[in-house]
Amino acid sequence: MPSSSEPAPDEPPFVERVLAVVDSIPPGRVMTYGDVAAVLGSRAARMVGQIMAYYGSDVPWWRVVRASGHPAANHEHIALQHYRAESTPLLGVGSSAYRVDLRTARFDPADEDHPNDR
Repeated sequence: MPSSSEPAPDEPPFVERVLAVVDSIPPGRVMTYGDVAAVLGSRAARMVGQIMAYYGSDVPWWRVVRASGHPAANHEHIALQHYRAESTPLLGVGSSAYRVDLRTARFDPADEDHPNDR
């Protein structure tokens, strides 16, 4: 008998599900690693980070940020280029410690039909 932590036989593996959520984040919006995990019914934010590190190069990885709004470590410069191109709301631009303004840029797939005013 499979454990409750194993996906159902017809459910895609966790890696594929994470990448699908990340691929669904619209330009100019972001989710935290924890947000992505929560959408999948999980609390495995660190696992989402690992998946992004190993498999995330083919999805808009810059749209997944740390809970503080900071981009992935050691990817700040390239992420900033993407944020500027997508008009992502940022705080502290001009400093090396800029971050995404989560209050206005955070994406919630449950609110997709009712986007919040930015």
